[in-house]
Amino acid sequence: MKNILRRFGPVMALLLVIGTFAVLTGAPERYLSVHNLRVVLAQTVTVGVAALGMTMIVITGGIDLSVGSVIALAGVTAARVLQTGTSPWLAIAAAMAMGSFVGLVNAAAITRLKVIPFVATLGSLGAARGIAKWIAHEQTVDIPTTWLNELAVTVPLHAAWLVAPGVWVAAALSIVVFVLLSRTVFGRHLYAVGSNEAAAKACGLSPDRIKLAVYSLAGAFFGLSGLLQMSRLRQGDPTVAAGVELDVIAAVVIGGASLSGGQGGVVGSLVGALLMAFLRNGSQQMGWPTYVQETMIGVIIVFAVALDRVRARRG
Repeated sequence: MKNILRRFGPVMALLLVIGTFAVLTGAPERYLSVHNLRVVLAQTVTVGVAALGMTMIVITGGIDLSVGSVIALAGVTAARVLQTGTSPWLAIAAAMAMGSFVGLVNAAAITRLKVIPFVATLGSLGAARGIAKWIAHEQTVDIPTTWLNELAVTVPLHAAWLVAPGVWVAAALSIVVFVLLSRTVFGRHLYAVGSNEAAAKACGLSPDRIKLAVYSLAGAFFGLSGLLQMSRLRQGDPTVAAGVELDVIAAVVIGGASLSGGQGGVVGSLVGALLMAFLRNGSQQMGWPTYVQETMIGVIIVFAVALDRVRARRG
């Protein structure tokens, strides 16, 4: 039973949330309709892609609180690039490069200046948000019509896609990260550093280099998440995604990752992201105010971390 709960607990929690709101809304056929499922999946994309990057960071025993600000910064950067009339691919590269740069700065502060991840990324949270407002001149940045506008739409233009193209992008990235973590030497090194950094160093690994690589790679995922958010809003907004870091961290922890490092996986993080999306979607359909949603998310984070502590003590 313990093994079942450990492996399938996140899925069971997701099914419980879906079933609860299907009953509470009084219209299960509407809550579980194809249209609403498309809405939830489109809403999950931003948090889901960011959760992939956060999963790698948490596995190494770190954390990044600047996710929301990086999403805003990357979205504004991509919007500015699109305004110049250049290729959408260049906008994608610019968003990912901006996110990767912030991740590299975070990693440098952690490894070179020996600032703990919580403080280092808390500082970049404010700095990245300020830079985003400076680039956008403290206003939204409208973007021209390109195929990027269709990445996070609720109903895809082509029926064959079934869901938003961004959902397929997130699925493809999930496979890549899954293979990276479970089938490569680099992935083994992440778990080794997170499980016992001193032992990993004694075995010849360089934790600092691994952290530099992980935070930079995760930053690229955050940048791509910002691009998807820009696509959903059809504009770059420097004030968007405030507090999204809570959803991202909650998704990763709910998915079974340990904030102490050494544990975590792609599937669990995606299930956690879906749980957060269904929770928000159900709350909106119930007409609950935003503060109720935020309270529930806060309670979920505390409960998930407490559960992780219990697992660690028993281990």
